[in-house]
Amino acid sequence: MIARRRGIARSAVRLAAGTAVMAGTAGAVRHHQEQRYANQAAEQQAAADAQYDAQAQDAQVAQMQQQMAAQQQQIEQMKAQQAAPPPAPAAAAPANDLNSQLTQLAQLHSAGVLNDQEFAQAKAKLLSGG
Repeated sequence: MIARRRGIARSAVRLAAGTAVMAGTAGAVRHHQEQRYANQAAEQQAAADAQYDAQAQDAQVAQMQQQMAAQQQQIEQMKAQQAAPPPAPAAAAPANDLNSQLTQLAQLHSAGVLNDQEFAQAKAKLLSGG
């Protein structure tokens, strides 16, 4: 009976040792898998961060290009305004047209302010355009 007890005890010890080895191996495998999953998650996060950074940078570049285009357009408009000749001044309306000036001369002559010679000279001057 003692031999049998020793055999059972040895079997129990072997069983316990085998169970411990299996548990240790399972723990090691589990730990390895957790590290692997953590590394995969970190790689995916890094890839997502890099993609987000690239998109943000592309958006900034596009915005800067739009701003530069708008500034260039403003510069071109300013150049065009500087190069354009100034608008012609509005033609001054003559104070009196020829008819009204002749009428005034005639009134001055008939009122006696101008004599015949002065009237003739003023009239000739108006008709000659000077």
